[in-house]
Amino acid sequence: MNEKQFEGRSAIVTGGTRGIGKAIVLELARRGANVAFNYSKSADEAEKLKAEVESLGVKAYAAQCDVASTEAAAEFVKQVAAEFGTVDLLVNNAGITRDQLILRMKEEDWDAVVDTNLKGAWNFCKAAVRPMMRNESGGSILNISSISGVVGMLGQSNYSASKAGMIGLTKSLAKEVASRKITVNALALGLVETEMASEMNAEYREKILAQIPLARLGNVIEVAEIACFILSPSAAYITGQVVQADGGLAM
Repeated sequence: MNEKQFEGRSAIVTGGTRGIGKAIVLELARRGANVAFNYSKSADEAEKLKAEVESLGVKAYAAQCDVASTEAAAEFVKQVAAEFGTVDLLVNNAGITRDQLILRMKEEDWDAVVDTNLKGAWNFCKAAVRPMMRNESGGSILNISSISGVVGMLGQSNYSASKAGMIGLTKSLAKEVASRKITVNALALGLVETEMASEMNAEYREKILAQIPLARLGNVIEVAEIACFILSPSAAYITGQVVQADGGLAM
C-alpha cells in the first residue's frame, strides 16, 4: 500500500481528539492527508494533536463543534473547505454512550446519544457531500458504527438504535451519491482498547473476553488501518457495506 496514498487529499474526522478518532487522524496524516477534526471540550488536547499532525508535514485544522447542531456542522465543513481547498474524506466517529435499561433510561439520555451519534453523522454527511460532488475524483465517507447496531446490546437501546441508524444512513446515502464517485461505508466495531474500555471492571472484562473468538480486544491502530483501507482508492469499488471488526464477537 502506498505510504502517501492520501497525499493532496483532505479529511474530516469527527470526535478526533481521543481514542479511535485520534488514531484515525494520525494515520490519515501519516499517509499524506490534510486532516481536520472537531472537539467538544478538550481544547488543550486538540492543540497538541494539531501540532502532532503538522509535524508529519501536512496541514491540520481543529475547532470546537457540536456535531448534533446542523448549523455548526455546516459551518465546520465550510471552514475546512476554505482552509484546505477541498473535502475528500469524512469519518463520522463522534459518539457517546449513556447506558441503562430502558425502564430506567431518561429521555435526555436517549436524545443525547441519538443526537450525537446518528444526527451528528447525518449533519456531517449532508454538509460534506456537496463539496465532494465538486471533486473530479469524488470522495469517501466512513461511518463508525458498532456491533451494538448489528445485534443489539443489553442496556443500550439508545446506543444500539443510533448505531443501527448509522448503518441505514450508510446504505441509503451510498445509493444517492454513487453516481458522483462517492463511496459510503460503515465500520461496525467490537470492543476496542480505549479509555472507556479501561474503565470496565475485571469481572465484566473477563466475561466479555470469553465471548470473543479471538480472545482479546481490538486496538486503535488496527481500527485506524482498517478505516484508511476503506477510505482509500484500493476500496473504490466498495460502497454501502458494513465491515465488522470485532474479533468474531458478532458472527
